[in-house]
Amino acid sequence: KVLIFSRKNDQPDEGFDPDRIYKMTKILKGRVAIVTGSGMGIGRAIALHMAAEGASVVTNNRMPRSSGGDAQSTADEIKAQGGNSIAYFGDVSDFSQAAALVKTAIDYFGRVDILVNNAGAEDKRGNPWELAPEDWERTIRSHLTAPFYCIRHASGYMKDQGWGRIVNTTSRAWIETTEQPNYAAAMAGVVGLTRDVARDMGRFGVTCNAYSPFAKTRRTNIAKQERAYAAGVISKSMYEMYLNVPEPASCAPFVTYLCSEESANINGLTFGMKPHELFVYSEKAEAFSMRKEDGDWSHEELVQKVPANLLVGYVNPAPKK
Repeated sequence: KVLIFSRKNDQPDEGFDPDRIYKMTKILKGRVAIVTGSGMGIGRAIALHMAAEGASVVTNNRMPRSSGGDAQSTADEIKAQGGNSIAYFGDVSDFSQAAALVKTAIDYFGRVDILVNNAGAEDKRGNPWELAPEDWERTIRSHLTAPFYCIRHASGYMKDQGWGRIVNTTSRAWIETTEQPNYAAAMAGVVGLTRDVARDMGRFGVTCNAYSPFAKTRRTNIAKQERAYAAGVISKSMYEMYLNVPEPASCAPFVTYLCSEESANINGLTFGMKPHELFVYSEKAEAFSMRKEDGDWSHEELVQKVPANLLVGYVNPAPKK
């Protein structure tokens, strides 16, 4: 990863307060944004921030009266602050409901410029030898199928109008996690989906990027991190980072930036967040290689040459104890 910038002296944001935190310049004026999973948490913060920057926003979550807030309460807050918003309740891992979400934006606001795929269900944890098939399928549908369905329905409009911004939410679980093969696979899939869509849509003026947020959500589980640190699964610095998790509003300005006019040449990248820090993950590329001009590799040759040539500096992340 490559450090973009660090804000070491700032304190975590306590919540959405545009007068205190943000200097609103209406950078999204005239744009129409869809933010899935925006009833609470990070999605809500993004929807509020985009509305304050001038966007008309379609909010979304699965059902009304969810504990902690829902799409309607977020839309009502946007309207109370003088913005434009409408709520759509529906499970976007269903193809027809994802279509209806996009149609809501078209019907009420006449276009769709921005799609932030933030929705995701709670996931069951389990080791590879014990995870139930239904828990695997539910996670893949919620975190990977749902973003694709929303992209599937929105991208045609964006292509035809020659402008669009898509931001997919992933997690560093695509690099390192334990007891979550379902979630890790879905998050890695989001990165691959992002890279492909970026290359398919870029020539039409539509960008697609992913980011891994770090903020207080329903997923924030300090007790789990304590256990992971005690077991040696995560480092001390990673554990201490979890003790200083910022509020959801801290994610909103960067996502909004990725959806602005000024980000037109940022496409196909995956970004990450830590407290007061942004970084971009390196592009996957060939690293070390080895060649053999005559015939296939023998087992003996591989035993000798793979560690010495192909895996220089490699360390097993989970060696046998």
